[in-house]
Amino acid sequence: MDGISDLRAKYLEQIGAAPDAAALEGVRLAALGKKGEIALKMRELGQMSAEERQAAGPALNGLKSEIDAALKARKSALEDAALDARLKTEWLDVTLPGRPRPTGSIHPISQVMEELTAIFADMGFAVAEGPQVESDWFNFDALNIAPEHPARQEHDTFFMHRAEGDDRPPHVLRTHTSPVQIRAMQAQGAPIRVIAPGRVYRMDMDQTHTPMFHQVEGLAIDRDISMAQLKWTLEEFCRAFFELDEVELRFRASHFPFTEPSAEVDIRCSWDNGQLKLGEGNDWLEILGSGMVHPHVLRAGGIDPDQWQGFAFGMGIDRIAMLKYGIPDLRAFFESDLRWLRHYGFAALDQPSLAAGLSR
Repeated sequence: MDGISDLRAKYLEQIGAAPDAAALEGVRLAALGKKGEIALKMRELGQMSAEERQAAGPALNGLKSEIDAALKARKSALEDAALDARLKTEWLDVTLPGRPRPTGSIHPISQVMEELTAIFADMGFAVAEGPQVESDWFNFDALNIAPEHPARQEHDTFFMHRAEGDDRPPHVLRTHTSPVQIRAMQAQGAPIRVIAPGRVYRMDMDQTHTPMFHQVEGLAIDRDISMAQLKWTLEEFCRAFFELDEVELRFRASHFPFTEPSAEVDIRCSWDNGQLKLGEGNDWLEILGSGMVHPHVLRAGGIDPDQWQGFAFGMGIDRIAMLKYGIPDLRAFFESDLRWLRHYGFAALDQPSLAAGLSR
């Protein structure tokens, strides 16, 4: 068959000169497509005699195979060249130090709540929870807070909106977690040992106060609970939480409606060049309030004060977090600043424990 040598030379030259995949595909269609020149030559075989077909058929098949092999080889060469060009533009020096992957971290408040839970669990305290929107009775009345007490005024407490003419008891955003103590006593009775960490709300805003903050309340009720046991509990907590071998606490007589007698608790500290150091020095820093549970509060919780007695305490989680981890401004806890969180945050998998250390 005439022209086979010319076709071979023509298409091998075009294949070799194809600059990219699109041009190469055009050559393939022109040569091997349904309407390509080699395909048209194959159709001419039916018009040939047996002798001519016997000679032309293998020649055309050989040409088709040779062109197909050349196309594949050129396609592979173009892909390799494209990869080399891409690698040159995406060159990476593998000797450079790796970039750390961005990772999440635990907020200091969440970390301190876990530390509190671990410490008090070791003393036999369970964790109790309650709603953040509380009735006026649970938040004030059950805790022996008088109707004329300043905390019950709108300049101190967030009251929930009520429609005009609604005579139902008012509800508030809880001002402390003490209502959880009432709910726990009503649900479990005595004896009982619980802590109640959680979020609370008061109308206050400065460097050491925010309208929303966190507290933990502690409650222990039994037949022979005393102030001595309260003192031991708080000393052991401070020793474990601040990770100090020795701490010294000072109890000052005070007044809280829900405890009698009541005491504010200070921890010994010193200020060295503006840096606070706990457990040493000649200064004192208030950290919490405490006392023996008032009989009226026991009755509100459904417990007979003639048969049972107990102690309670409360402290600000945000404040003790600031003391332990050197955080200067309470408002930064709630500003969602990722730089601040990366600095003060904790690794997600580091669970605090008394054996391994709380703040690893």
